[in-house]
Amino acid sequence: MEQRKGKRQLNQGVRVKRTEEKEKRADRSAERTREATAVRAKRTTESRAARGAKTSLGQKLKAIHGKVRKAVHESRERNFPESNGVAGQLLLLLCGLAAYWGALGREKLRLARRSHIRRTGGTSRAAKWRRKKYYPLAFGGAALVIAATAVFVSRYTFGTTVIYEGQVLDTVASELEAKRVTASIADITSETLGKTFTFSDSSIQYTSGLVERSAVVDRAELEEELTDEMGLVTQGYSLYINDELIGSTQYEGALEGLLDQLKESYISEDTLTVDFVEDVRIAKGYVPTESIMNLGQIAEILNSTKEGEVTYTVVKGDTWSGIANSHGMTTKELLAINPDFDINRLQIGDELTLSNAVPYLTVMVTERQNYVEDIQYDITYTDDATMYKGDYKVLSKGVYGTADVVADVTYVNGEETERTVISSVTLTEPVTEQRAQGTKARPSWYPTGSFRWPTSGRITSYFGYRNTGIRGASTNHRGIDISVSYGTPIYAADGGVVSFSGYKGAMGYVVIIDHQNGFKTYYEHNSSLLVSAGQTVYKGQQVAKAGRSGVTSGVHCHFGIMYNGTYYNPLNYLS
Repeated sequence: MEQRKGKRQLNQGVRVKRTEEKEKRADRSAERTREATAVRAKRTTESRAARGAKTSLGQKLKAIHGKVRKAVHESRERNFPESNGVAGQLLLLLCGLAAYWGALGREKLRLARRSHIRRTGGTSRAAKWRRKKYYPLAFGGAALVIAATAVFVSRYTFGTTVIYEGQVLDTVASELEAKRVTASIADITSETLGKTFTFSDSSIQYTSGLVERSAVVDRAELEEELTDEMGLVTQGYSLYINDELIGSTQYEGALEGLLDQLKESYISEDTLTVDFVEDVRIAKGYVPTESIMNLGQIAEILNSTKEGEVTYTVVKGDTWSGIANSHGMTTKELLAINPDFDINRLQIGDELTLSNAVPYLTVMVTERQNYVEDIQYDITYTDDATMYKGDYKVLSKGVYGTADVVADVTYVNGEETERTVISSVTLTEPVTEQRAQGTKARPSWYPTGSFRWPTSGRITSYFGYRNTGIRGASTNHRGIDISVSYGTPIYAADGGVVSFSGYKGAMGYVVIIDHQNGFKTYYEHNSSLLVSAGQTVYKGQQVAKAGRSGVTSGVHCHFGIMYNGTYYNPLNYLS
């Protein structure tokens, strides 16, 4: 028992001794840790003093980092002796040894650096860091120089200024670009004016040097200023009609507005489209400065006319007087426009000139129209042997029907040129007309109801007021005078009965034919008469020979038409 007790006491003493040794080792480890911490704190302080320019954020982060490391070391100091687990003790021992070996290595490196400094005659690292307190000033000065250089570069640049005729113009990036602009302007001016243009050496100069960046412009601005200063060409908007230049303006959209105003006068609530017949276009580009006009001048041109012909093609049923009346002129005005035309030989397909002036712009308008239109009634015939062929009598009068029509109607300068029916709905049906038609053969002399020319020749005097200067001649001309040569045949204008044939005062030798339908025709100033009173004549039969009997200034045929006792213009009846 005593042996065991002594053995236990020996073991207990060993354990106490081991515990004391452990505590001593822990104290030595803690002491080394505190020394290392103090060294690091000193280095941190010196580093902070040297880096004076560091931001407060960086200082705070380093302070936090130091506190964390200090807390870790304190935790190690507290936990190492009290750890009872073998694994934990080994881990803590390894961590402690790692810190020890690290500190030992850093110390050896520090001693090596000091030895190197002594050998090379330098100073300690701490002294170097103390010198570095002047580094922020040097850095600040360098930064100031760099900032000043950046400001200068950002505000100034190298450029070339163009001088024209002593006038300083814009500045561009380089002399090469400036010369390209002047060469381009010379080409544009030559093309626009239609003649060669070049800049003389005395008229254009270039100066290069440092300029403010804000003064440098692009190529387009220099072109615009140079052309404005030259005054020969300018940027404008030009109106062309069928490729003919009408005028130019400097204002964008002005010509479009003017054309819209011209169209507006043709627009109504029924209008579908309004267009110009001609090819109308607006082009932007360089134009001669002298061609720039105000809108009023351009509008005046567009509302005027230009030299050109308006023609009409003769169709079946046309008469000289009918063509004139349908186009708002007299027969005399129509003949004045067509002086070489033979009105006695009007043929289908002949082309007459109606005007020698045409408008610059022809407006074509299409309208949607709704109207009530008559529907033509049919006609049925029954034969009647008591009437001549070609005559008829209405037995029961026809009645037009009505239809509701929707149509698109096209007008060119106010005259209808096309009508397209979209729909037609019958409102009332037409009633057929009943007629009796003659079957009895018509005598050759029977009137046809239409008149032919009595002879061919030039009209020397028209129907109506005149001043002949001939004593005894009437100032109220009741027919037309057709100039012919002596003895020219004179023909009956239509079939009928000769009511007079002989000499009659100022008329001279005259033939008067009664056409049995209210019409009478007069053939005056003849040289000889070939029919007698009471004789029947057919249309186209020769009744006399032309002369100059009666009151006359030369050989001609005076031809007159009377209806129910009143004289009418023969040109309204001749075909």
